[in-house]
Amino acid sequence: MVRQRSIFSLVFVLLATFLISCGSPTVATVPPSYTAAEVAKIQEYIPGIQTVRDRSLEFQNLIKAGEWVKVGNFIHGPMTEARLNMTYIIPNLAKQNQAQARQISKDLLNDLVRIDQAAAAGNTSLAASKYQEVFADIDKFLQLVPEKSS
Repeated sequence: MVRQRSIFSLVFVLLATFLISCGSPTVATVPPSYTAAEVAKIQEYIPGIQTVRDRSLEFQNLIKAGEWVKVGNFIHGPMTEARLNMTYIIPNLAKQNQAQARQISKDLLNDLVRIDQAAAAGNTSLAASKYQEVFADIDKFLQLVPEKSS
């Protein structure tokens, strides 16, 4: 009899543990909401990033042509300015987006460094592949930014 009670209590404990672990409520993630002032502050820096995004074909043509000095100038000029604008935007994003935005900014910097190294070595294929990653990073960052309110 004692043996049956201990087995019964063990089964009961396992059943209770299973039910408790499965029964916890799911936490619904609320989409980030921004005040009009926060959106305005963020939107202040978007044109600089969007301008660089719009000049992607120009950058690609410089890489294809092997104009490495101009590639370096583009990296250290407009691209660096766009990255600076990103660093101004990141603290104003919703908390749940800030870590991802920081990582995208770091990835962008790493890709720009690789393009700069490829330019110094005259490696067109590496520069072209990193070029695509740079603008993919910019697109990912722009997706995290709230839309302008009407």
